[in-house]
Amino acid sequence: MINPINILLNQQQSGGGNLLSLILPFVILIAVFYFLLYLPQSREKKRRQKMLDSLKQGDTVTTTGGIIGVIQRIDGDVVILKVSEGTNLKVEKWAVSRVHGGQ
Repeated sequence: MINPINILLNQQQSGGGNLLSLILPFVILIAVFYFLLYLPQSREKKRRQKMLDSLKQGDTVTTTGGIIGVIQRIDGDVVILKVSEGTNLKVEKWAVSRVHGGQ
């Protein structure tokens, strides 16, 4: 005769492995997203912030709009660029995309 209690106990014991096999792909997916998306973006953000913090008078920079100029003055979050003789531009600090170095 088949005992229904034994059948239920066997089903419960084998169910634990199935839960792990369902959760494991999600854990792997989260780890892949972390290492391929979040971590590089975080590093780039830190690198860019370090570049913006190190701006100084005399640096030649390129803005996100492609304008190349020499930093004349930095007033908080505003950078005054000399783009040609007698032409100065005010741009936000975040608009600087690359530093070419000093003169």
